[in-house]
Amino acid sequence: MKISKQNAEHYCWGELCDGWHLVKNEKLSIIHERMPAKTTEINHYHHHAQQFFFVLSGTATIEINGNPIILQEGEGIEVPPLTPHQMQNNTEKDLEFLVISQPNSRGDRIPL
Repeated sequence: MKISKQNAEHYCWGELCDGWHLVKNEKLSIIHERMPAKTTEINHYHHHAQQFFFVLSGTATIEINGNPIILQEGEGIEVPPLTPHQMQNNTEKDLEFLVISQPNSRGDRIPL
């Protein structure tokens, strides 16, 4: 079955952000996320999940271990387990990206 934002399970996170579950099972999660201008997620880490963030549109700033890294459209970065990270949209435009987690990060998020 084809999957897209139009038919995927949708959820809201933070105050203004959106997520669409493209793949959702115990071993793998692929989420298409949207962050409006000037939004940020909380700094956190995962005990088990490794993650890969890939920018579809816009410009992301991701802090990894307190070091900010700028990701442009078409760029991505891996975040290993136990690594503090925080996705941010410091621009005036929407940011859309994929976050791929293996295993699924549900229940594995530790806020800092």
